[in-house]
Amino acid sequence: MPDKLESTLMLIAAGEFSVGILGNAFIGLVNCMDWVKNKKIFSIDLILTSLAISRICLLSIILLDCFILVLYPDVYTAGKQMRIVDFFWTLTNHLSVWFATCLSIFYFLKIAKFSHPRFLWMKWKIDRVILRILLGCVALSVFISLLFAGNLNDDFRHCVKKKWKTNLTWRCRINKTQYSSTKIFLNLLTLFPFSVSLISFLLLIFSLWRHIRQMQLSATGCRDPSTEAHVGALKAVISFLLLFAAYHLAFLIATSSYFMPETELAVIFGELVALICPSSHSFILILGNKKLRQASLRVLWKVEYILKRRKF
Repeated sequence: MPDKLESTLMLIAAGEFSVGILGNAFIGLVNCMDWVKNKKIFSIDLILTSLAISRICLLSIILLDCFILVLYPDVYTAGKQMRIVDFFWTLTNHLSVWFATCLSIFYFLKIAKFSHPRFLWMKWKIDRVILRILLGCVALSVFISLLFAGNLNDDFRHCVKKKWKTNLTWRCRINKTQYSSTKIFLNLLTLFPFSVSLISFLLLIFSLWRHIRQMQLSATGCRDPSTEAHVGALKAVISFLLLFAAYHLAFLIATSSYFMPETELAVIFGELVALICPSSHSFILILGNKKLRQASLRVLWKVEYILKRRKF
C-alpha cells in the first residue's frame, strides 16, 4: 500500500478516534461527577456510563489493530499476540452492542405506554435489576470472547512478505474454515441484541402512534412532554440501529478481506467505517439527554468565554 495512502488513512483513523474518545469520555465524566455529588446514580446514567466506557475501550482496540497492521505488520505473524487483540476486540464489541440494547429496552420501558400486566411489571422492575442486567451482559461477553479466542490456534494467521513496488509488505492469510465459521457464529450472536433493539423501536413507534391518536381525539396539542419523550427515544434508538448496521457491514468487510488480495487496504477501510459508530453515536446520546446537553452547553460557553478573554 503506498505510503501517502497509509498516512492519510491513519490520520483519518486518529481523528475519528479522538472525536469518539471526546464524546464518550464526556458522557462518563459528567455522569461520574453527578454520581459523586448526589451519592447515587440513576439507571439511565449507569447504562450510558457503561456504554461510554465500553466504547472507549472498543475505539482503542480498533485503532491499535489499525496501527499494528500498518506500522508493525510482523506482529500479525505472532498468533498469541493477535489472539489477545482479537479477544479484547470481541469483548468490547459485544459489550458495546449489549449495553446499547439495554439502553433501547430502558427507553422502551420508561417511555412507552401499554396496559399489559407483564409490561407494567417490567416497567416497575427495571430500575431494581438494571445493575444485574449489565453485569450479566459483561459475563456473557467475556464468555463469548473466551470461546472465540480458544477456538483460534496460534497459527490461525499465516503471513508472508511480498514485494510492493520497491517496498516489502506483509500479506496475511488465515485458516479460512476455522476463522470464517467463528466469525459467522459471532455475527449471528449479535443479531439477537439487534433484533431486541429493533423490536423496542417498533413498539415505541406503535406507542407514539397510539398516544398521538389519543391526543388528537381529545383535541389537545400533540407536542406534550410524553410525545417529546417518545420522539427523543426514537431518535436515539434509530440512530443506534443505523450505525449498528453500518458498523457490522464494515466488520464484515474487514473479516472477508483476509480472503482477498490487498488485505491491509480492505481491513483499514473497514476499520475506518467501524470507528464511525462508537464515535458519532455518543454525540447523538448527548444531544438527546437533557443533563448531558446542558453540561455540553456550559462547557461550550466556558470555552467561548476563555477564547474571548484571550483575544483581549
